[in-house]
Amino acid sequence: MTTSSYCFSSTRNHITHSNFLFLNSNIYLPKQRNHVALDQGTRKDFVLNIPKSSFSLLSTKNYHKSTRLYASLSESSSEHQENVEESELPGMAQAFHISNKTASAISICIAVAALSLPIVMKSLAQGMGLKIKLLSYATLLFGFYMAWNIGANDVANAMGTSVGSGALTLRQAVLTAAVLEFSGALLMGRHVTSTMQKGILVANVFQGKDTLLFAGLLSSLAAAGTWLQVASFYGWPVSTTHCIVGSMVGFGLVYGGPGAVFWSSLARVTSSWVISPLIGAAVSFLVYKCIRRFVYSAPNPGQAAAAAAPIAVFVGVTAITFAAFPLSNTLPIALAQALGCGTLGAFIVNKVIRNQLGHLLDKSKSTEQEPHEESDPKSIGFLSDIAGPTGTQLEIVYGVFGYMQILSACFMSFAHGGNDVSNAIGPLAAALSILQGGATGGELVIPLDVLAWGGFGIVAGLMMWGYRVIATIGKKITELTPTRGFAAEFAAASVVLFASKLGLPISATHTLVGAVMGVGFARGLNSVRAETVREIVTSWAVTIPAGAIFSVVYTWLFTKFLPNIF
Repeated sequence: MTTSSYCFSSTRNHITHSNFLFLNSNIYLPKQRNHVALDQGTRKDFVLNIPKSSFSLLSTKNYHKSTRLYASLSESSSEHQENVEESELPGMAQAFHISNKTASAISICIAVAALSLPIVMKSLAQGMGLKIKLLSYATLLFGFYMAWNIGANDVANAMGTSVGSGALTLRQAVLTAAVLEFSGALLMGRHVTSTMQKGILVANVFQGKDTLLFAGLLSSLAAAGTWLQVASFYGWPVSTTHCIVGSMVGFGLVYGGPGAVFWSSLARVTSSWVISPLIGAAVSFLVYKCIRRFVYSAPNPGQAAAAAAPIAVFVGVTAITFAAFPLSNTLPIALAQALGCGTLGAFIVNKVIRNQLGHLLDKSKSTEQEPHEESDPKSIGFLSDIAGPTGTQLEIVYGVFGYMQILSACFMSFAHGGNDVSNAIGPLAAALSILQGGATGGELVIPLDVLAWGGFGIVAGLMMWGYRVIATIGKKITELTPTRGFAAEFAAASVVLFASKLGLPISATHTLVGAVMGVGFARGLNSVRAETVREIVTSWAVTIPAGAIFSVVYTWLFTKFLPNIF
């Protein structure tokens, strides 16, 4: 049965009001334990699903009264609620609202598939001896382990803010990300270069040392996967790229000497710890302040949001199409095609918003936003603390930015699947190439079944453990609403896109975390939880050394056993 989500404010022991916050049927508040925050304040809420048929029991008059009452909550109650200590992260069953038996069955099915699917893959050294087949089978499992941990940790980059703001439920986010991550890995990740050729290690140092190189590649997968699993267990969002870099540097430094490492590349990676979050925070701060200044302070915030959305989509789709997916080598034609894609995207978004929120937009024309304390909007400064909209205006603003946030999350998820799958599949393909007598240098073309294998690993990790890091980005850094979540995602996507085109050392994970913090700073320094930020920054600093240490240990173990088998 289709249900709509209604939110009842509650205190610790009893219900104080029965306030109904209606959201469009395509936009839901998370069902799991979380914070649902309005721009006027932050309250501890729980969600009760009521069938649509029951909605007829609520009179229209009472519904709109209660909506205005809920939407106009003040900030006076937020400080106490934000200090409420959160309990431990839920398990998979609680996170997805399924039974323990169902969760166990899903985990068992994934494990069985992971162990059995490599047997039928073409990449399993068909026609080779038994030893090579066994080593290929083990290599595919190492690659799956790394991909599983990428899904458990890094997919939160795309979906964490959408879940935290209530634009998507956790179950919707996971299902959406599963489809898009797998599609991105399969469609965009075919031509990648192995990690050994990405400027981290000097490949010539390892020529003629196939056994050592093979051990190093397996060690990099095992080491990066181990640290990612530790980080995911504690809910720390760390960079999978940095994990791989740390693992490769540790292996190269110990077994190849200082001359085996491109130190300038390592310096660029470590500098991204500072550059990425700072740029992300600055851009998201400006985006969120623009929303508050030009949408919230407008005479009719709902109409302003509905008018701004197609413009934002036009700019975003045009820039992304032109920068990331050039459709022609001729500049004028490529620009015209990008503008056409942007226009089409803006038209579709405008059509959806008008169809889904048209009745609220019509109503808002007759009941405009109540005037703010600042009677003259022109006197409002860019950094002024502007009161948010209420009632119907708030429904429209959150509805519009909910759609916008879902679009940005889908794009980031698709792009992540295409880009970051190489962190697992690059070393995997290089190791398989060594086993099957291929070249150890040059560019690797990844087989389609290996790409699908990596996509499956990402989806499996997302389903089983992805909720842990999603909870950190979506809820624990600062309280998110659709407007705040959109500002963070839009800023992070923009920064990553243009920085990558300019060759700047940017980490997508670090940029998004910085963007979420920037939105929190825009609301005030006290809106960012310092303890969570300290944990995240510490995990960033430890990532490369931890990957290096694990890699050295694993390489030592592999070199003890592989010479007897290889």
